[in-house]
Amino acid sequence: MGTLLPFVTGTIWLYVVWRFVWPLPCGFACRAALAVALLLAAEYHQITGRFFGTLGSPELPQWILMCLAWAFGVVLLLALLLLLRDVVGMLVWLPARGAGRVVLQGRAVGLSIGALALVLSAVGVWQAVKIPGIRTVAVTIPGLPAAFDGYRIVQLTDLHASRLLPQSWQAAVVARADRLDPDLIVITGDLADGTPELRAADVRPLRDLRAKDGVLAIPGNHEYYSDYVRWMQAYRAMGLNMMENSHVLIRRDGASLAVAGVTDRQAGTFGLPRPDLKAALQGIPAGTPVILLEHRPGDAPANADAGVALQLSGHTHGGQILGLHFITRWANNGFVSGLYRVGPMTLYVSNGTGLWNGLALRLGRPSEITQIVLRAK
Repeated sequence: MGTLLPFVTGTIWLYVVWRFVWPLPCGFACRAALAVALLLAAEYHQITGRFFGTLGSPELPQWILMCLAWAFGVVLLLALLLLLRDVVGMLVWLPARGAGRVVLQGRAVGLSIGALALVLSAVGVWQAVKIPGIRTVAVTIPGLPAAFDGYRIVQLTDLHASRLLPQSWQAAVVARADRLDPDLIVITGDLADGTPELRAADVRPLRDLRAKDGVLAIPGNHEYYSDYVRWMQAYRAMGLNMMENSHVLIRRDGASLAVAGVTDRQAGTFGLPRPDLKAALQGIPAGTPVILLEHRPGDAPANADAGVALQLSGHTHGGQILGLHFITRWANNGFVSGLYRVGPMTLYVSNGTGLWNGLALRLGRPSEITQIVLRAK
């Protein structure tokens, strides 16, 4: 992805220059300066990754990262809006060429698109970095013992602790989750971006997560990008029960509920244990309802066949931008946000509590702290 990204963003920039910058009613110097500014915004990942840390974790102040996210969002949204304008314009041009030319070439239309991109990008960045609200979801599980009827699980996912979502942001999320007084807290991957040394302060608030039956967590793909082994040690030292193809049994009034967790497929790239559902479920007593934590939702059909009752996932961030979420859904076996029925199993895909700083935009796909209430059938 790091190798391909500059070519993708460069292509987007060329389209914006061709369809927006060049037709502007100003001199060559003005258009050239704007084109250069947009190029810097389009390729900011490469610049920050080279001079200010890494592509995954640029070490810059939060306000600078927010400004860069806004500038990149302007380029991206400009391209999307221009493409939409061009498609609509061609459809209008076919039966009515005069009207079509107004849509395709009209200055007012072009300038309006530019203004809209500026505003939408600002709104998107704000939606990306604000403290998430609470989303409550009731899930009925066949065979759930009466002792677990009403059992409340708070799911956090894709926290992506970084300079964009630093210690203060993480602490606010932890405080909001703790106020729900849940029975169990689960974190379904992508806890941080950067090394354990760089993120030590930013992940520290996770030590303050409180639930009656503790905190269970699994790795996501981002855990593998920066010293996976030491991250697992650091999380365990903070009191997080990191589940790597394993399970725990939660008991109440003589009844049991199993919570299993698997690693992420990214592990194979680094020679580490790949997801192994069979190992995670091994030893669970027959008839015990199983909740599976898996970062990516795409394996839900196979997990349902294995007898899992409820799968909790993240990874997709809900697609982040309404409309573009269809691409994310396609890339994740048809799952992107919310509740799904997969055979006898229920799948819940969270929109994510945070997100990666490389695309800090949310439009129509809000972040969330999820409260899941289990119900007996």
